Amino acid sequence: MSNFTELTNPAPDWLNKGDQAWQLTAATFVGLQSIPGLAVMYAGMVKKKWAINSAFMVFYAFASTLICWVIWAYKMSFGKQWGKLPLVGIPGPVLTMQQNLAQSELYAAGSTQNFNLSTMIYFQFVFAAITTVILAGALLGRMNFLAWMVFVPLWITFSYAVGAFSIWGGGFLYTRGILDYSGGYVIHLSSGTAGFVAAFWLGPRAQRDRESFYPNNMIMMLVGAGILWTCWNGFNGGDPYAASPDAGVAVLNTNICTAMSLLVWTILDYIFFGKPSVVGAVQGEITGLVAITPAAGFVAGWGAIVIGACSGSIPWISMNVLGRHPWFKKVDDVMGVVHTHMVAGYLGGFLTGLFATIEGCAAFALTNPGGAIDGNGHQVWIQIVGGLFVIGYNIFMTSVIMLFIKYVLRIPLRMSEDDLLVGDDAVHGEEAYALFFEGERNHVTLHAVGVGSHSHVPDEGNGSGSGEEQTAKAGSRKSD
Repeated sequence: MSNFTELTNPAPDWLNKGDQAWQLTAATFVGLQSIPGLAVMYAGMVKKKWAINSAFMVFYAFASTLICWVIWAYKMSFGKQWGKLPLVGIPGPVLTMQQNLAQSELYAAGSTQNFNLSTMIYFQFVFAAITTVILAGALLGRMNFLAWMVFVPLWITFSYAVGAFSIWGGGFLYTRGILDYSGGYVIHLSSGTAGFVAAFWLGPRAQRDRESFYPNNMIMMLVGAGILWTCWNGFNGGDPYAASPDAGVAVLNTNICTAMSLLVWTILDYIFFGKPSVVGAVQGEITGLVAITPAAGFVAGWGAIVIGACSGSIPWISMNVLGRHPWFKKVDDVMGVVHTHMVAGYLGGFLTGLFATIEGCAAFALTNPGGAIDGNGHQVWIQIVGGLFVIGYNIFMTSVIMLFIKYVLRIPLRMSEDDLLVGDDAVHGEEAYALFFEGERNHVTLHAVGVGSHSHVPDEGNGSGSGEEQTAKAGSRKSD
């Protein structure tokens, strides 16, 4: 009876209302990064005929991940260790009222939080969801939607859960002292690697799309990028699991690094291409957000500036030098996630090993003696090895999942050639923009409602509208 009373007490002794409020707010910010943030950004950055499909891949991944998360994947990521190998937790549901009202506890990591378990479940879910959403960016414009529907649950189960448990949930990298404040490795390195590998197995877009793939709505792209930036305050600020001073440090460092990265990328575009590319600036923003993520609350402000300078330049070189070589372009990574997330994520993790401070680690409730800047050069080695594990595991597991879908389930990975030619209308029976009087999409419908042949009706063509034609290539936009 006493246990029931404790669980139903509106304000149990362990509950900190400030931590609870901030954690739910931070989780909501992270959810907004996916829907609408990346959904809107992807829809604006792709060719018009792929706007709906690209945005809906995001919405599907968000919904599918949540159901997997509460039925089995949360416990795999943050529950009790499964067997003797410290790679994953025991799968199981977290759906009872008793579980959800109880105090949050990360069993294998040996920590408790001052809010209830349902808050932790949702907070960690939005991180898992955005990982699949980022991964989707490499596969836009040709992946069979049924294959995507199967891929997301499999990847969350066999790839994401292993990385999350190993680094955050108390697994072998956690016990060895790896530093990943908010997901530079768990989220960005894994999604960037998996996206590139999945794109390899999927094959390229239709040749016509690769040769002409202008953004159809730059303002929409910027709106999505703006949501992504500002809501990253919850992404990094929520990971102390408390409304703590270190949460404030993480938020400030996130914005410092991102601003520096965007500026450096824009300057490089100006120097080498003669124009400050808006698409390039968005790429620089993203690489700054990604690179500071593993370091956010560990480094001082000047460390955030250095990381931003590196994230605005090294991924720029990766994308604009290495990315233009024919051998690299054989893999059709539409949004360049291998550069913006894999390269930037590994870079950020490495730089965390250099610039993490003892004070920052202590503020995050770690006994870790900082990084090389504070005399702990061994931390750099831990960061390098941990990143290599994430890369290697995702190369292997993503390949297995793609081949399983194709050869065992017999589900084609790619759309048919006819669907690739048409785009959204063929896949979903819908189009992004209604260009006619009442939303009708063809001449037949218009004549049916009495529009005469003398009326001027623009030809929609095949997804290459005037907005695409008028958008000039500039700066670091990928040549495909």
